[in-house]
Amino acid sequence: MTPDRYDAIVVGVGDAGAAAVAHLADRGVDVLGLERFDIPHGYGSSPEPGAIRLAAGEEDVPLYERAVDLWEELGVERGERLRYRGGALDVGLESELEELAASLASHDVAHERLSGATLTERYPAYRLPDDESGDGEEYAAIYQPDGGLLRPDRAIVAHVERAHDAGATIRARERVTDWDRVGDDVRVRTNRDEYRADELVVTAGPWTGGIVEDLEDVLRPERRVRTWLQPDSPAAFAPERFPPFAFRTDEGRYYGGPVLGVPGFSFGRRHHRGETADPTHLEREPMPQDERVLRRFADRYFPGGTGPTMGLRTSLATATPDDRFLVGTLPDDDRVTVAAGLSGGEAPLASVVGEIVADLVTEGETDHGIEPFALDRFPAPNA
Repeated sequence: MTPDRYDAIVVGVGDAGAAAVAHLADRGVDVLGLERFDIPHGYGSSPEPGAIRLAAGEEDVPLYERAVDLWEELGVERGERLRYRGGALDVGLESELEELAASLASHDVAHERLSGATLTERYPAYRLPDDESGDGEEYAAIYQPDGGLLRPDRAIVAHVERAHDAGATIRARERVTDWDRVGDDVRVRTNRDEYRADELVVTAGPWTGGIVEDLEDVLRPERRVRTWLQPDSPAAFAPERFPPFAFRTDEGRYYGGPVLGVPGFSFGRRHHRGETADPTHLEREPMPQDERVLRRFADRYFPGGTGPTMGLRTSLATATPDDRFLVGTLPDDDRVTVAAGLSGGEAPLASVVGEIVADLVTEGETDHGIEPFALDRFPAPNA
């Protein structure tokens, strides 16, 4: 039997994969999306609402701005509110915020510097300690009024619906077992069938390293846990009074947001307990030590939000050595495109990453500045 053939195959239909399938289908590409779980699912990165900020560094401000425009367009098209615009906060020692402030200023992105006292006055749930470093330096914050929240689960659904409307084929509950080159074709085998295409796209989150051998030592699947705690005063943690945050402390980097849809304000820790995870055999049941790590943070910085635990949920993130995502074609095969590492604060970039992937597949290049996120930026093992 002759295998089904497509112009492109996308492996992994999560946030970036769904966006890639949608953008490719919009351009008339005959595209197949393959997802090993349901669409959407909770086995990878957290599907909970995440903060949209307009920068994490100098090189990605234009990407965030384009991503926001794309989310707005998609929401209007699908008649659904995917993005909540209510501001977002970066919190840390004053010196740690200088690069971010310079990036925002150089791109004319609206922002406001807040002292710890001003932050608490405006948003009473926040409590920043004084002179955290011991040398006179204090915590401060940068507020971005155009930031807000993105609903990743609904964003995936919206992209898949757009892809369906444009003629894409998407198969869930179908696991890729291997792939190889057969002449000019890419051959992809699954637990159900075999397919061929001109181009292969891998957007499989924590499973990417197992599919693309060249990236196995670069992409590190991580176990993370997010918690929901009942606030003493729920009004102080409502969306209009509690912007989502990215928080840099000596204990680690944390991210969180308001009470929204689920009882309790929610947050997690980047790199959590430093656990490298096997995506196929992940321990998903949260443990007491998971809760203790998170409660220590809340006790110190959000004392009004440390009531009874409402929930704990395990997720899988994909980390890189420099904590930045990857997107591009394989150095030795420009017909294989990979996007990975969109965990935590970079997850809202999924919309523009999907556009970048479509550019690379259809044009072989993109106008977006992706050099800082190239696949080959890390030295080869034992090099």
